[in-house]
Amino acid sequence: MENIEMNKKAVAMLAKWDPFKIGEDNYDTETADVVAALQEIDDPSKLGKVIQQVYELSFEQWIPFEDCVEIARKLIAIKYEAKCII
Repeated sequence: MENIEMNKKAVAMLAKWDPFKIGEDNYDTETADVVAALQEIDDPSKLGKVIQQVYELSFEQWIPFEDCVEIARKLIAIKYEAKCII
C-alpha cells in the first residue's frame, strides 16, 4: 500500500469516527492534522494526545483520552499495514 492509499484509509477511518456526532464531513482540518501527525508518530499514546488536542482546539470540547488512543491504535495499524506491503 502506498503512502497515498494509507492516507486515504486513515482519512476514511477518521471521518467515520465522528467523535462529536456532527456528520462525517465536518472534520477536514482536524483529519489533515492527525494524518500529518501519523506520518511521524508510532506510539498510540502520543498520537492519542495529539488527536485529543487537535479536536479540543477546534471544537472546544474534550474527548476522553481512551477514545483517542483507541482510534490512534487503529490508525497506526493502517500505517504498519502500509509498511508491510510496500
